[in-house]
Amino acid sequence: MSSTFLLEIGTEELPASFVRSALTQLQQTVELDLAELRLGHGQVTVTGTPRRLVVLVESLIDRQPDLEEERKGPPVKQAIVNGQPGPAAIGFAKRCGVDPAELKSRDTAKGLCLYALVRTSGENTTALLKKRIPAWIDGLQGKRFMRWGEGERRFSRPVRWLVSLYGSELIPVALPETQPPVHSGRFSRPHRLFETSLEIQHADTYFESQARAGVMVDRPQRERLIRSVLAEEAASCSATIDCPEGLFQELVDLVESPRVLSGEIADCYLDLPPEVIVTVMQSHQRYVPLKKNKAHQDPLALQARDVLLSKFLLVSNGLASADLNIVRGNERVLSARLADAEFFLTVDRKSSCEQRRESLDRVTFAKGLGSLRDRSDRITWLMHYLIKSLTISSDTSTHALRAAHFCKHDLVSQMVGEFPELQGLIGGKYLLEEGEDRQAALAVAEHYQPRGAGDNLPSSDAGALLALAERLELLLSIFAKGDRPSGSSDPYALRRAGNGIVQILWDRGWRLSLQTLLSDAAIHWSALFPSFAMKPGQLVADLSLLLRQRMISQFEDDGFPVDLVQAVAGESVSDERLLSDPVDGRERLQLLHQLRLDRRLEGVQAVVQRAAKLAEKGDLGNDQLTTLGVVQSDLFESPSEYSLLESLELLSPLSQSRNYVELAEGLQDAAKSLENFFDGPQSVMVMVEDVKVRRNRLNLLCILRNQASVLAQFDCIQS
Repeated sequence: MSSTFLLEIGTEELPASFVRSALTQLQQTVELDLAELRLGHGQVTVTGTPRRLVVLVESLIDRQPDLEEERKGPPVKQAIVNGQPGPAAIGFAKRCGVDPAELKSRDTAKGLCLYALVRTSGENTTALLKKRIPAWIDGLQGKRFMRWGEGERRFSRPVRWLVSLYGSELIPVALPETQPPVHSGRFSRPHRLFETSLEIQHADTYFESQARAGVMVDRPQRERLIRSVLAEEAASCSATIDCPEGLFQELVDLVESPRVLSGEIADCYLDLPPEVIVTVMQSHQRYVPLKKNKAHQDPLALQARDVLLSKFLLVSNGLASADLNIVRGNERVLSARLADAEFFLTVDRKSSCEQRRESLDRVTFAKGLGSLRDRSDRITWLMHYLIKSLTISSDTSTHALRAAHFCKHDLVSQMVGEFPELQGLIGGKYLLEEGEDRQAALAVAEHYQPRGAGDNLPSSDAGALLALAERLELLLSIFAKGDRPSGSSDPYALRRAGNGIVQILWDRGWRLSLQTLLSDAAIHWSALFPSFAMKPGQLVADLSLLLRQRMISQFEDDGFPVDLVQAVAGESVSDERLLSDPVDGRERLQLLHQLRLDRRLEGVQAVVQRAAKLAEKGDLGNDQLTTLGVVQSDLFESPSEYSLLESLELLSPLSQSRNYVELAEGLQDAAKSLENFFDGPQSVMVMVEDVKVRRNRLNLLCILRNQASVLAQFDCIQS
């Protein structure tokens, strides 16, 4: 026999983030436990709303199947005495719960041993679930759990009721240490605005009963409904919804009876920057803005009229009869928030950007690192260095330096104080409004990009330069201070800064030697902060390690095979080789990956690894890429040596110029020469007694290994 099992954990309103996490945890835990308990079942559905977490298991058998298992006992020669069970056999039978006469002997690798067939009767499903349900609830993990009443139980929000049914049978469950006490029953609770109680007669009728009581328990159903109505509303007014997936998922978990309503933004507030209105609606109020179709997306737009509709959408959890009041209430709240933003904007306009920059001198950046004004000056120093190191046009240089001068001025503005997520963007808008060049303003607006994984990179050269300088200053200053990211602790987001540096360099294709920059900057920083008593060499080594780790992490996140990543950026690759040109490292990795996809990498790898194995016995340096002065043709004894020398001379200019595509092709072409060198009628013995001849032949192999190492460390690549 089988039936449906229902568990409903009823609570006060849960945080949306916990609902999503709890559903995933419950799905995994319930399925694992049912398998462990040998309880066959059909589909397991785990869903929830802000006030309930629900588990529904279809076709759950009513009893465990009996279990038969064989247990191995002591050797027969020890357990059987004079043909009768001895103490060892009797003790084994007692432990297994069987009669000694039922023991059987069986031949094993260690001789004859006794075996017992142990039969365990299955338990009723309801008895097993009664024990497991409290453990399922206790096992849920999340942030900021709380206690309530006088009890000691902790949960995301107070647990108020439990429904636990197997078919129509009530499974009695009690949650200890709750105040007031919580015991399972048949009574659930409907939508908060429904006054009637809700009795669940049978687990199969749960969803229907809740639907009649105004609760859409099925989360995927709520998701489909909200998504479709949002799309319909946007289409009806020729607009596009601005609803990031994170906000959408939060909306799904904030309501039990979703209704999509529309409100209006007061016309006067459309003179605010669009990002201000969007931030208030999305981050503060959980509304969905509507953007005009084909509207020009200008990050420096000073007003929202050309970008946003006055109409916005919200997802209500109220009754249909209250729609008008709900819309009016939300419009009033939005107007109040936008009025605050308008006030902050008005106050900020009374001060110039230069005045705000001077005010940075009164704000501490970090202990020992001076003020934000000092930080701005250090960013400007790095900007000069980057301009000198890269091929940058004079116009771009002018805009970038101007942007570096003003990049942090908005940190003391009223607007950023209220909306910190708009820092940089507001600074750029203020600069443009004061008449600053658009390129400098744009650089300030986008110098925090990328803010995280998947975010846009700066669109302009000046913005990319400023983003690099800002992140390099952060790494140098915090590392000089002695702080390092450790484990999950990274309060200054140093890893993210490292990611941003390599991503920007790759995106712009700039050939920048980070190793040289760090070495020069470390000396400058040690002069700026003598009290830190830092060692420039150690500072460079620590920062190089961080950037190497960020490159490796980014390579792997981009889907490159781990062995190829190690061949380009692993421990066997020096910091100087990797960080002297991060773009070069990515280009080599892309080439290796393409060679593998084209099934050409194995041919190159075979040539290199065979030569490298013997080259380990040589004493030639790893930087020797030519045969000049280290290979003497007058010591050759076979045509195969001349052939290999010819191949090396062809590879030499390719490796020196780092022409990786032709170098890879040349290594493939060298396969025949190397084969003749090792095998066949013209082959030679490398490790001969004549020291000069032996060294000469080892040098040939060492040079081949070195030329290949310009492309990658082939010993890291798996066959």
